[in-house]
Amino acid sequence: MMKNSILKAGVLLLIFTAISVFFVTLTQDTTKEKIKYNEDQLLIKRLGELVLSYDNNILEDKFSKEIKLHGLNQEVGIYPAKRQGKVFAYLVEHTYPNGYNGNIRLLTGFDISHQLLGVRVITHKETPGLGDKIETRKSDWIKQFAGLSLFNPQKSDWKVKRDGGVFDSFTGATITPRAIVSAAYQVLVYFTKHEIN
Repeated sequence: MMKNSILKAGVLLLIFTAISVFFVTLTQDTTKEKIKYNEDQLLIKRLGELVLSYDNNILEDKFSKEIKLHGLNQEVGIYPAKRQGKVFAYLVEHTYPNGYNGNIRLLTGFDISHQLLGVRVITHKETPGLGDKIETRKSDWIKQFAGLSLFNPQKSDWKVKRDGGVFDSFTGATITPRAIVSAAYQVLVYFTKHEIN
């Protein structure tokens, strides 16, 4: 009698698990395209914030490159912005691993003379109300990178003010601004020293 009860409970649990797995898989498959579409729309918006008047299909011209950046091997996405067939800027999608709460996915743009067009956050897990001020919808803080280069400011100034540099940080959140400053500088250093193609 006891064996039958245990067997019955086991079969019911198995059926429930199978049904749950089916619906989770179905939900994931049906939302995958929607998620991809939303991610692409956000990326197009971020690209448009950094570079204007390109006449190529920047998403189709994207290429990937395996590099060591920010202390880790990663595949970066590179979007060449062209005008009349000539590249005038690159936007690099990369991951900075040392945010306060882990990875920060960034888009860093620079022109062919290695002057920054700007930096934008694609995804992050920074603390709401503190570290999330790296988002343009929360603050203009991240817009200060436009026009900077490897030597403007000098290397020793590419730090937050608390560390002796020129960049402001947020009250109660130094790690996140420190991460963005470091990430922007490291992208400039890497692509100044290495061929982009």
